[in-house]
Amino acid sequence: MKINFTEQALRKTRPKAAIVIGSDLSQGDQIRPRGVALVGFGTVGRAVAQILCERKNSSLRLTHICNRHVERKRQAWVPRDVIWTEDFDSVLNSDAEILVELIGGLHPAENLVRSALKAGKSVVTANKQLIARHGPELLKLAGENGCQLEFGASVAGGVPVLPALHTGLCGDRLHGIAGILNGTCNYILSRLEMSRIPFSEALEEAQARGYAEADASEDLDGGDARAKLSILTLAGLQARVSPEAIRARTIRSIDAVDFDYAAELECTIRQISRADLKDKTLFADVGPSLVPASSPFGRVQRNLNLVLTSGQHGGDVAFLGAGAGGEPTAVAVVSDLMFVAQNISAQPRAQRPLLLASPKVSCDFETPWYLRFWVNDQPGIIASLAAILSAHRLNIDSVLQKPGFEKSALPFVITIEPCRDAQLHPALEKMSALEFCTKPCLCLPILR
Repeated sequence: MKINFTEQALRKTRPKAAIVIGSDLSQGDQIRPRGVALVGFGTVGRAVAQILCERKNSSLRLTHICNRHVERKRQAWVPRDVIWTEDFDSVLNSDAEILVELIGGLHPAENLVRSALKAGKSVVTANKQLIARHGPELLKLAGENGCQLEFGASVAGGVPVLPALHTGLCGDRLHGIAGILNGTCNYILSRLEMSRIPFSEALEEAQARGYAEADASEDLDGGDARAKLSILTLAGLQARVSPEAIRARTIRSIDAVDFDYAAELECTIRQISRADLKDKTLFADVGPSLVPASSPFGRVQRNLNLVLTSGQHGGDVAFLGAGAGGEPTAVAVVSDLMFVAQNISAQPRAQRPLLLASPKVSCDFETPWYLRFWVNDQPGIIASLAAILSAHRLNIDSVLQKPGFEKSALPFVITIEPCRDAQLHPALEKMSALEFCTKPCLCLPILR
């Protein structure tokens, strides 16, 4: 995917909010709000409950809160008529018309959502793993039972990118999506950029601030971002792609010195998720990449998210905002609830079948490349590396070496002219096996 880093691409598109109008309701429904059962009362669930309880004259009414150890969760600000329970079945058998699933993970969330849809209850969820793996079949199940499944909070938290894909951009034919989708990785990389601290220190700082879990593997190794990319591909490109089919590269190997070399190339480093649909092939990848420091991606700091879509007719559109946190995510959940309530009130419409492509998935992008080596300095290093690159028909664009490092642990960089991933990696294997290399070569795409 060729990413166009233009100022025009920074337009932030927000779909119009759904408004429930009394005349759209039947005479008997004009004053009856829709019952909402909330399953999961963690950080996001609590924020959702607060918004629902604060809204007056709303089309929504909180009826149930379901959570483990529910007695410890009770709050005085929740109205007395709200039922607190640990029993999923009591929620499924209740008269609540909409279920909000905020427990996360696949089990028991999948069975709960399936059971609710089969019972004719609409579902709102922020569960990225569930939608990434079972979204198409759950959408089909919702259609078969005359209800709705909305998941606007599953990607980029409070940034309304998924609703925009359904509404504001549905008239375009999108062919590419790229984004900074994981706030933890963006926080760590921007801290490395700003302070040149060790990776381990930046990770500890992210954990202390609550941006990263004690086990941050899902974030650092790309699992979280590729699940979100799978959802964006489903919503924006109408393509069914398993998260596991998308290559994910870790950010753990990024060193502070890489930001020094990136700066010499007028770039910085971010974890970029990208998908580009060409004919029947989806080129997709998640991992650290060099991006121009002056670009929209290069300017995104801390734990913010940015999503850039590329369309045949509308060009590039960008969405920027808080990608995580209880309140921003809760806003997305409640917005989905309002949308569902409006559609429940409307006349039922025939469900159209999902028309999804199942493309071949490839990570074989053609880009320039950044190769960083750690070597035990000796004569002939550049000649040895150049010979391997030449044998694989790869052209060197530049060689960078900063002074001030010990010869036993010397970092230097070679940039490679545009070539395909599959052409480069056989050469990397041979170069990393050379006796003077003290660490595996770091290979990052350079996105212009």
